[in-house]
Amino acid sequence: MALFSSKRKKNTPVPQTCTAAQRITLPAVLGDSGSAAQMSLFKSLRENVPVIDAAIGKLIRLIGDFTLIGADEESTEALADFACAVKVGAAGRGLREFVYSYLDQLLTYGAAVGEIVPTGDGRGIAALYNAPLDAVELRMGDSPLDVRILRRGVGVNEQVEHPERICYTLLNPDPGTLKGNSILSGLPFVSELLMKIFDSVGQNFDRAGNVRFAVTYHPPAGASALNSKQRVEEIAREWSRAMRDSQRVCDFVSVGDVSVKAIGADNQILDCDVPIRHILEQIVAKLSIPPFLLGFSWSTTERMSAQQADILTSELEYYRGLVTPVIEWICAYWLKMTRRNPRVKAQWDLITLQDETELAAARLDNARAAEIESKLTGGNA
Repeated sequence: MALFSSKRKKNTPVPQTCTAAQRITLPAVLGDSGSAAQMSLFKSLRENVPVIDAAIGKLIRLIGDFTLIGADEESTEALADFACAVKVGAAGRGLREFVYSYLDQLLTYGAAVGEIVPTGDGRGIAALYNAPLDAVELRMGDSPLDVRILRRGVGVNEQVEHPERICYTLLNPDPGTLKGNSILSGLPFVSELLMKIFDSVGQNFDRAGNVRFAVTYHPPAGASALNSKQRVEEIAREWSRAMRDSQRVCDFVSVGDVSVKAIGADNQILDCDVPIRHILEQIVAKLSIPPFLLGFSWSTTERMSAQQADILTSELEYYRGLVTPVIEWICAYWLKMTRRNPRVKAQWDLITLQDETELAAARLDNARAAEIESKLTGGNA
């Protein structure tokens, strides 16, 4: 029977990644304390300041979609199928998802690394892998133009076996270095101030919302210390019982000179709207995103909103320019593996419908101007 057959099935080769993490120990991470500390800091910023996380998410989604154009119609159709079906990581699918994750890593940490994982037979791409930055090191070689890609290991970093399958992008790198700058650089200070204000506001509302009372008993003249002590204990017991009873409202009745005051009622809570507004303006200015996209109803005009939208469009075009070479490199690599013409171009869609309307209006105005000029030129002739 086949179930108990002694013949062994042929082992299908399993695709392996070159940049997967290899049991990084604590000393190995601390050896590159600068980047490790920065990555941890930027990650905590996105977790603790929702505005920053929302802004980066909107920038990634607003970058839009793209269309792949090959050398011929058959290559274009094959590229469309590949872009939809390629596996990304362990659970993702689609070239667009890889690009979004790649851009998310690039904006947050200032650098991004991706890898092509070929099939076992080497005739296609099995998956695309977004490598974590703490598992990869970019090191300058013999010349400033020579870049070596190393995989962090246990105590030593090893050069990857197939560097031709790995792509990397740096965001605004310093000249002569291989370190990119995150769009979050410069925000830790103002974000820390914002978190301090929120923490203080929370503590103040804990005190003011959960009211605490000061009950003071003034014994009459000539009362003995023993009677006063007993009376104070009885007042404290009855007050505690009245305040602990959450099922119904209890009245506190006392005989004698007893005063009750709410603790902190005379204090004035500082107005935090102005400092929070200033800090959020700094954050929004650094992220280059219009405030109305984040839900801030700040006073603005229609012309100012249009200008902010134009600025955002230029930012998105810049980010598109960073990821376009990666898209075309992956597609060209796949075309070579499938024995096709490797020429490919990524064509991006218009960012918004408003841009398309404005472009159409501009073309109409140019056509009218050209018609008027032609009439004037013909009349002068």
